[in-house]
Amino acid sequence: MQSTFTDGIVIYADTREMNTRIISILKKYCNVREKQLAVGDYILSDRVCVERKSSQDFLQSIIDKRLFIQLEELKNNFKKPVLIIEGDDLLDNARNVHPNAIRGALASITIDYAIPIIWTQTQMDTAHQLYMIAKREQIDEKRHVGIRGKKKTNSMAEVQEFLVAGMPKISTEKARRLLAHFKTPEKIFTASETELKKVEGIGEELAKQIRRIMTEKYK
Repeated sequence: MQSTFTDGIVIYADTREMNTRIISILKKYCNVREKQLAVGDYILSDRVCVERKSSQDFLQSIIDKRLFIQLEELKNNFKKPVLIIEGDDLLDNARNVHPNAIRGALASITIDYAIPIIWTQTQMDTAHQLYMIAKREQIDEKRHVGIRGKKKTNSMAEVQEFLVAGMPKISTEKARRLLAHFKTPEKIFTASETELKKVEGIGEELAKQIRRIMTEKYK
């Protein structure tokens, strides 16, 4: 990685990242600004924000269900969110996370959320990747970089998506498909299994689950 400060590249890094080797490497090549970020770990342009996870943190975020909340925040606030997974021991782990659960999460990230995943081996590798994305955005594409002061206010559509996506096995993408088909959450919640199955991605099992949630008495 050959560059100097004359490039004028700026990367905003979350305060939790400041003690990593990534920061010490980046500081050699660009201006790193420490900030408590509301979303993500690194902001590389007005449209690119990166969530970085070590392979073990990725697994833990599946277990404690942080992962998709964080990815949803990225999607809601940046046009081009990116997930970096660092390390090569994702499937060979001691956290007893079944490989199929990991593969399912990866599939959901890339297909349902349409967020690209970049794999890196080490913190040095991650630093180089962050720099190259920032350089491409700020120098080659001439895009600016800056902090968004506040998360954008949720629109009614986003509130409706959040409501529907609160059901088990309903991703935000599936919630959007359901809303596009039925037009209102009320019609989704009162639809029959046959009607639900007309929506792409809603199979028989999922349709039955939705109806059971809607009709079973609270205990």
